[in-house]
Amino acid sequence: MKKRFLAGVFSLCILTGCSENIKQSALDVLPEPSEAAITTATEAVKEQKSEQPACTVPPQDLTISIEGKLEVYEKLMVKDVISEPQIQLRNGSEIIDTSKTGEGEVNVSYIYNDKLYSHPVKYTVYDTTPPVVLNSGGGTALIGSDFDLNDFVGFVDNYDPTPELTYSGYVDTSTYGEYPITATAVDSSGNETTWELSITVADEEPAYEDDNERLPFERFITDYADDNVSFGIDVSRWQGDIDFEAVKNAGCSFVIMRIGTYYDEYTLDECFLYNFEAAKKAGLKVGVYIYTTANTKDEIIDNAHWITEQLDGEKLDFPVVFDWEEFSNFQQYDMSINDLNEYFEIFADELEKDGYSAMLYSSKNFLNNFWYEHSEYPVWLAHYTDQTNYTGEYAMWQMSCFGNIDGIEGDVDFNILYNDKMKIN
Repeated sequence: MKKRFLAGVFSLCILTGCSENIKQSALDVLPEPSEAAITTATEAVKEQKSEQPACTVPPQDLTISIEGKLEVYEKLMVKDVISEPQIQLRNGSEIIDTSKTGEGEVNVSYIYNDKLYSHPVKYTVYDTTPPVVLNSGGGTALIGSDFDLNDFVGFVDNYDPTPELTYSGYVDTSTYGEYPITATAVDSSGNETTWELSITVADEEPAYEDDNERLPFERFITDYADDNVSFGIDVSRWQGDIDFEAVKNAGCSFVIMRIGTYYDEYTLDECFLYNFEAAKKAGLKVGVYIYTTANTKDEIIDNAHWITEQLDGEKLDFPVVFDWEEFSNFQQYDMSINDLNEYFEIFADELEKDGYSAMLYSSKNFLNNFWYEHSEYPVWLAHYTDQTNYTGEYAMWQMSCFGNIDGIEGDVDFNILYNDKMKIN
């Protein structure tokens, strides 16, 4: 083949008047390598270099260090804190562990002067965030009672599950009167928050006066009518016997019902079984929520499994709602902000294993000051106002707890579902 090819070229040159002698070898007529082939070969060489055994001793003429102050729970990668221009990072996307304060180290892999290095670099994680006041307190201490400020205030720390509470001033529960005091919450890193409050010593708590206007369901759906919304209610045993046919005929589309509560032990809502069957029979979309005070990982996991056991494979139209509301004296649960946020995600993960999804319920205040942005889960916002100014993402809005609807005696919560934010089954 090679001889025939060269002979053909020689004949062509004679015919076209080529004057130069043909001295090409078979290799001379092979095509030159393409630019892509050269690039591939170059990358292969680089790859061979990168696969050489890494030097575990840092270069003497270069110092690699973590730049800046790392905050506890801050989401950082190696490339965020090392910006040495003379090196090529090999593990820039590796996550840095900031889950606890104090010294840590991360292994950094990089190329410097065509040589691969890999060695640990130390860093320090700090907590500079002071405790957050959830309930500034005040109120009435009964005459002759033992006074514990923890019963009157609520606070939490982002990191420390057990911040310390102290106060200056005094409260004499043997003597009637008003006692101004200054409270201070201090976390394990020395960050502190101070606030003023007043305790009144009296014979009894002041009577609650309910002067709230009631909202009829027909006015509710008229005031908030939109092609993108659906209207519903949420119920528990407090609503008593419910005529769900009347509820449906009033214009209600869905009902979220309490499946039970958890205060160290479970209680199935006494109306749940009836509510679930009757609401479905009436043609309403249904969902469930658990009111829980779980404060350990094991309890949270068990909460999720208890719910799925009660449902026993029943189909829901909404995600299962996680309802944790005991913030008034939150410090008594020995959890940090991060703890409960992690527990919610564990709850959601456990539900998913059983074929259900999760939704977070909370008020505007705690969504702003306590909960992280759990973007992969829908949020049910509680904010009792005509127009919410909450700026975070939410799929459903509980806008009143003083609603009146046919089929229910007394008050019930009214909710607006935004159909483009959460597709129900």
